[in-house]
Amino acid sequence: MNTIRNAMSSGAARKHLSNVFSWIKSPFIVGAPMRVMSGPRLALAVSKAGGLGFIGPGAKPEDTATDLKKLRKLLKDVPGSTFPDADLAGKRLPVGVGFQLWNGDLNSATKAVKEHHPCAAWLFAPRHGQEELDEWTARLREVSPDMHIWIQVGTLKESIEAAKSDHRPDVLVIQGAEAGGHGRATDGMGIMTLFPEVADGIRDSGISLIAAGGIADGRGVAAALALGAQGVAMGTRFLASTEARISKGYQNEVVRATDGARSTTKTMLYNHLRGTVGWPEQYSPRGIANKSWHDHQAGVPFEELKRLHGEAEKSGDAGWGPEGRLATHAGAAVGLVHSVEYAGSLVKRMQDETKAIVQGLHADV
Repeated sequence: MNTIRNAMSSGAARKHLSNVFSWIKSPFIVGAPMRVMSGPRLALAVSKAGGLGFIGPGAKPEDTATDLKKLRKLLKDVPGSTFPDADLAGKRLPVGVGFQLWNGDLNSATKAVKEHHPCAAWLFAPRHGQEELDEWTARLREVSPDMHIWIQVGTLKESIEAAKSDHRPDVLVIQGAEAGGHGRATDGMGIMTLFPEVADGIRDSGISLIAAGGIADGRGVAAALALGAQGVAMGTRFLASTEARISKGYQNEVVRATDGARSTTKTMLYNHLRGTVGWPEQYSPRGIANKSWHDHQAGVPFEELKRLHGEAEKSGDAGWGPEGRLATHAGAAVGLVHSVEYAGSLVKRMQDETKAIVQGLHADV
């Protein structure tokens, strides 16, 4: 009975999202706000194709406002019929923005949102849990009441806390342990088991649910929809897109890597080598194993690894790859990424693949 109820509520939630984001097409595909790499061009390309693109956090908090200004310029060349409810005068941009809370700046974020009004804000990685998420949600809604608030979670506990909050989000992005970038360090679970339990646990909350982690083609999208997701978010697959703001060496490594179970690992090593410190202890990134990682496993001292990492930074695109030393954050589905393509083509192909799979399953019943 719960399964039937969840299927019915999932359909209603998908209809609600289509009303909120009038340009989206089914199935709903979201471009995740990858730090620096998801810029205005990538976010807009995903939205133009019938999905929802997010601009990721920049190297500095003020970069969000800069990217939103660039997005406005890009929108001037887009036909008005593509985004009928977008207002270039100052309201309702057809892209979202992502904020990394533990080292983010709330004042800078509210200023950017108040000036540009992205349609959604994706909040991630608070240092102080739901209390911090509530503070950001309240402030952002104060300056942009119509903006959707999305919160990324990786555990049932986080999901229930968000659903019970006085400032609960419009959307929860349920991230499985397969995801690239920074996810739960030790208590994460694969999306196949995590998502249904979260859906059951917050069934009556009215919050829409997006699945993330290990999804890179129409098969993954169809599976997520079968779990009850209203849509899917992808990061790794869009790293290999023409519009991604990414070094060629990094992108080549995403395309090259196979067997994600063996070629990717969760480690803070790459962060420490780059001097990125301060992440809350509950988070750890997934990346492709390289020379730095293998030397670390072999017992090479950290100071020597850091020296070699510094040399690799000067080598350009050669710094990435199996014999390179620079971080390539990517999800366990990296083995399903075989080529660099336009983001819009990726969205449309995955939508077509998903529909064909669902129709085929229906025909077999």
